[in-house]
Amino acid sequence: MKLFLMCHAATLSVLAFAALPAWSDEALKPCRIAGIKNEVQCGVVRRALDPAHPEGKKIDVHYVVLPAMARRKLADPVFMLAGGPGQSAIGVSPQVLPLFTRLNNRRDIVFVDQRGTGESAPLECEDVRHLPLADQADPERQFAQVKQCREQLQKLPYGDLRFFTTTIAMQDLDAVRRQLGVDRINLVGASYGTRAALEYLRQFPNQVRRTVIDGVAPPDMVLPVSFSTDNQAAFDAVIASCEADAACARAHPNLRADWIGLLASLPKPVTATHPLSGQPETFTLTRHMVLGSVRGPLYAPALAAALPHAIDEAVRGRYGALLGLNSLFASRKGTSLAMGMHFSVVCAEDYPRVGQATDAPGRDFTHDFARVYKRVCSEWPRGEVASAFYNMPVSNSAALVLSGGIDPATPPRHGERAAKALGPKALHVVVPNAGHGVLSIPCMRDVMFRFIDAVEESDALAVDASCTKNMPRPPAYRPIDLSLESAKK
Repeated sequence: MKLFLMCHAATLSVLAFAALPAWSDEALKPCRIAGIKNEVQCGVVRRALDPAHPEGKKIDVHYVVLPAMARRKLADPVFMLAGGPGQSAIGVSPQVLPLFTRLNNRRDIVFVDQRGTGESAPLECEDVRHLPLADQADPERQFAQVKQCREQLQKLPYGDLRFFTTTIAMQDLDAVRRQLGVDRINLVGASYGTRAALEYLRQFPNQVRRTVIDGVAPPDMVLPVSFSTDNQAAFDAVIASCEADAACARAHPNLRADWIGLLASLPKPVTATHPLSGQPETFTLTRHMVLGSVRGPLYAPALAAALPHAIDEAVRGRYGALLGLNSLFASRKGTSLAMGMHFSVVCAEDYPRVGQATDAPGRDFTHDFARVYKRVCSEWPRGEVASAFYNMPVSNSAALVLSGGIDPATPPRHGERAAKALGPKALHVVVPNAGHGVLSIPCMRDVMFRFIDAVEESDALAVDASCTKNMPRPPAYRPIDLSLESAKK
């Protein structure tokens, strides 16, 4: 049930911190974060759960600052906005730090746990990845788990689930900015974090110096519906890529027909090895489970390259490859979501607009995903969302919009729409063979650095991102045949 994920697998660079800024003694305290070698600075800003009643219940919004290495640092820090919705910015900081190494020379890097995530009034549900496959395949058991989680969350001191919308969260973010005593900030958002960045830009346009949004999920995007359209396009591209490649076409000559036949055969009882426990289990394999197993790998082209082989295996009654691919994607560091916050956002901001969506459902994915959210959101408390939220702002500062050409969740059509709305100070860069998350491409780290570091906006908007244009799509996976007969050949 995950929507947007930002996870860049990278190693941590060694950071040498300079003298702390003057405000740190009041706002921040030295602390340690798992996965970060050096000491960082931690802060908390106390916020009203319901902004309309500041005298009521309070929550603590936690954040981490990586101070600039240079003593004469620049005044505009970089704020990283995490994906999901439901991802902890502090939780993914060790994985994404390499993206900010050059920027951290002269700028503070700030990670704010959005309300409902991490340490900021978390709304977490049980991790279902370790449940038996029978539970994962049974929608009734899944909905029972979601209901149980909702009821548990509502018993928390901050359990009014209506007050975790993006709009309120961006007011929290600005409170962090004010507590740090800075006038303007640079925003870097990925996946759902792009929606958050656009909302901050809408509410606080004068506080933004530069904006980088990677894998754009605009506020007018109806997530459960658009997912079917975009998942289908990305999956069809995998099939077409295999058919156009001689080696893949020889290995999987009937791939499209085999896929159609696999879906038509469902549901059916099967036996497969649980990808995490390694134990064989017998359960009913459903269409929803197969589509979910395909959807995850589509985010990362290197994993999607193994889908032809996994589908071929499934047609032959061996489901381990397909289930394992999805588990490999879902178990990557930083991909876990606070599902209570996730549903609080999607049910308030997207679900009420499902009936107005104009995206045509995908041929295979149909309304499968939307039905899940329809049932969950019919019972989930929903916060109020102003109509202005859905109007993307015109940016009065330079904005860099990034899209992966084969992204199954936030493809270029959404980035193009956002760039057009942002106006003449927006630059849209499309990387043809990239999936969900362009900043993970090594040369794009320097592109982001040059864009943010440029003194003049004209120089920022002239940044050269051509390093990505000739990046190839990963070739289809081919298992190594170690049989004796193969060795003789």
